[in-house]
Amino acid sequence: METMTATIERVTAKNTAAKVGTVHDRAVRYILAGTRLALGWIFLWAFVDKLFGFGMGTEQKNAWINGGSPTKGFLTFGVAGPFKDVYTSIAGAAWADWLFMIGLAGIGVALLLGIGMRIAAVAGGLLLVLMWTAVLPPENNPFMDDHLIYAAVLAVLALVNAGDTVGLGRVWAALPIVRRMPWLR
Repeated sequence: METMTATIERVTAKNTAAKVGTVHDRAVRYILAGTRLALGWIFLWAFVDKLFGFGMGTEQKNAWINGGSPTKGFLTFGVAGPFKDVYTSIAGAAWADWLFMIGLAGIGVALLLGIGMRIAAVAGGLLLVLMWTAVLPPENNPFMDDHLIYAAVLAVLALVNAGDTVGLGRVWAALPIVRRMPWLR
């Protein structure tokens, strides 16, 4: 005779397996994976353009590899609001350039590969909120802009393990270090 716990576990496993495989759930997983890839590309492209100066947001003469600063232009001329003095004081600082570029590259790569989603969400969320505070108030709304929306989307992507679909999230999660330290997931 099957115990009550075993019965509950069997039914739960069956229902979970069926639910995971529904067309709706698969569609949601793939839409979130596509969103993850798109956001990853946004971060990685910002890194690549600032590094090489392809002319989309950064002219070649201002590229980081040509001696330009990825933070100087915007933090000198583009900031407004209550934190303006803080941001202009760090414009062009080597440590700010390195942190910004490492952040863009790391977040972009993590999102594209679907690994380290929790770290990418926290780092990306922090970077986006800092960018939001650099332009307070936003141009077209009293407080809301795309930086806050992107930060919320990053949180959702990490919470639903969006790196598992069309990504290396499951492989990453199976690594012994990630199993020991789930915050690396």
